Amino acid sequence: MEVVIRPDADAAAGLVARIIAMELRANPHLVLGLATGRTMESVYRVLVKMHRKEKLDFSLCSTFNLDEYVGLAPDDPHSYRHYMNEHLFRHVNIDPRNTHLPNGQAPDLEAECRSYEAAIARFGGIDLQLLGIGRAGHIGFNEPLSALHSRTRVKALAPLTLKQNAESFGGEANVPRRAITMGVGTILECRRGLLLATGAEKAEIIAKAVEGPITSMISATALQLHARCTVVVDDTAASRLEGSEYYRRIFATEPEWEQFRNLE
Repeated sequence: MEVVIRPDADAAAGLVARIIAMELRANPHLVLGLATGRTMESVYRVLVKMHRKEKLDFSLCSTFNLDEYVGLAPDDPHSYRHYMNEHLFRHVNIDPRNTHLPNGQAPDLEAECRSYEAAIARFGGIDLQLLGIGRAGHIGFNEPLSALHSRTRVKALAPLTLKQNAESFGGEANVPRRAITMGVGTILECRRGLLLATGAEKAEIIAKAVEGPITSMISATALQLHARCTVVVDDTAASRLEGSEYYRRIFATEPEWEQFRNLE
């Protein structure tokens, strides 16, 4: 795992977007795993801007989202399909047929989960997986006690997750109780992981995820096992990290980050 600390949320999101753009330019057929949530909106805004101003080309890439709420139709304004359409897909030249999310209204949810896993395999696996982290430490909707080898499945949402998402639904009572999510094992099979977290409210869980013991109670800790995972945080989200001085030095001196330093 590698940690990069940027001065503020915009700088952190901008770096993540530039990493995605670099990977997409290197491999136009990139299979990109996507995440949702307020933190990701800034990333998608930068990617849309790069598409419009720098001709960043999405025409040959494919996407797989981490999760979707059970019971929501794709055109429901609270669905993640709607979120992706509004924040990214309809603003770039991606082929809608190559954008994939679980079907939260599937009549057989277990069959839908198996089908989603099969589709990821059919596309050759995920090259770059974008991730956020919930306050419960989840990646995707892999709530506490998610098995580290778990596959795409239906999960009941934890109380903290319901509370965290309540504002978007106009109250906790309106938040769906279940979601289809890629499993921790599914996520760990990506070729590169890229996690973004910003804000003081994420500082404690980021410290546990990055520097704490690996535990199924905090599914993000499993990323410590990944051969190539980059965690990008802003100063406030990094405030509880014990190794922050070392992490800052890596970005300031290592050759792989030179092209990104020069953009600042």
